[in-house]
Amino acid sequence: MNRLLHILALCIASPAFAADLPRPLGDDDFIAFDPEKAKIGQLLFYDKILSGNRNISCGTCHHHNLGGADGLSLGIGEGGDGLGPKRVATLGEDRIQKRIPRNAPALWNLGAKEIDVLFHDGRLAVSDLYGNGFNSPAEEWLPQGLETILAAQALFPLTARFEMAGAPEENEVGGAINDRLDNAWPIIAKEVRTNPDYGLMFVKNFAHINTPEDVEIVDIANALAAFMGTEWKNHDSSFDAFLAGDKNALSTRAARGMSLFYGDAGCAACHSGPLMSDQKFHALALPAFGPGKTRRFDPQPRDVGRMGESNRIEDAYRFRTPMLRNISLTAPYGHNGAYPTLEGMVRHHLDPTSALALWNRDMAKLPAAPWLEEADFIVQYDTREMDRQRRKIDIEPVSLLDQDIADLVAFLESLTGQTARTRPLGRPKTVPSGLTID
Repeated sequence: MNRLLHILALCIASPAFAADLPRPLGDDDFIAFDPEKAKIGQLLFYDKILSGNRNISCGTCHHHNLGGADGLSLGIGEGGDGLGPKRVATLGEDRIQKRIPRNAPALWNLGAKEIDVLFHDGRLAVSDLYGNGFNSPAEEWLPQGLETILAAQALFPLTARFEMAGAPEENEVGGAINDRLDNAWPIIAKEVRTNPDYGLMFVKNFAHINTPEDVEIVDIANALAAFMGTEWKNHDSSFDAFLAGDKNALSTRAARGMSLFYGDAGCAACHSGPLMSDQKFHALALPAFGPGKTRRFDPQPRDVGRMGESNRIEDAYRFRTPMLRNISLTAPYGHNGAYPTLEGMVRHHLDPTSALALWNRDMAKLPAAPWLEEADFIVQYDTREMDRQRRKIDIEPVSLLDQDIADLVAFLESLTGQTARTRPLGRPKTVPSGLTID
């Protein structure tokens, strides 16, 4: 009898999971980057020398103070002033023509070895298709020598007109990409290598570089990747401690949320594995707004997600599953930042159709740009497009109590690393170009 009671007690105390808990994430799961190259990357990351008009850096939209993101639904890159939620569009003849079409993703754990696809639509992937190691928007023009997919990713914001390059009439970089995007990379590389400080750093820390004249865009990208891959590596959350064997690491609410996450709520069907992402693409029918990542023949703003890369109708409105560590630091949520809170995003996952009916435009955090406001929500007046998005939902509704949802949020908050707010290198005080730092 006593043995039976003991077994029953264990069953009550131990949550039952529909999906297996992942194994602990460890340092061996990450690429080992050179720390000296990472220090060069840190300076480049915050140096506006990489932008066409020398007025924006990688760090402007992926800032340490904002968890590696920008705190906005849809940001303003080139043509903006200020940081994060305080950023506004500048006025004048060169004022912006559209917002950045998608939410600036955070950079946590992008140096993991298992990652082989990046961007919300997966338009960059490890591949031998073009003979340079990657399938990317640059196709065969992507240069050889990029050591990781993170290095390849670093090249594309530099050549995006509304992110860092600027308009064709504004500067040499913007003019070069108007013809072909790879034409801009040698221009940017020259700006870096002719800076005496950068030139010497590359000679000292890159074995194949003998003189500053040897510095090419791939070296800059590899340095940026070394910084991003080490700076935002983080897996010391309460959940990580629980996986490592500390069964008291989670609060009671977070433990209940974990049980739901890996059980009845079904979250782990997509947010699976050590990185809490299946690295695949799913349609959630998030509220539509903004310019969208349009294709050349799209008649008006919309975002078809993965289909824009794959050209397969079954991929319409699907977006990459984000990883979840430190997610409490990176609001707003979704590929377009539709939800300002974790609770809102959880509720949408549980019942997308009902959540759509409750969503309102005030939830979108959009920097002030009055001349764009008329177009910000114009896609919502396209009834056929809205119907297509509502009919393409890859997840089944799940009914949970408010307390269950609060527990799920508590679990998501338990994914915040103990050292997440204290990064190894942080934001530099100055950069070699002498330009201002955001």
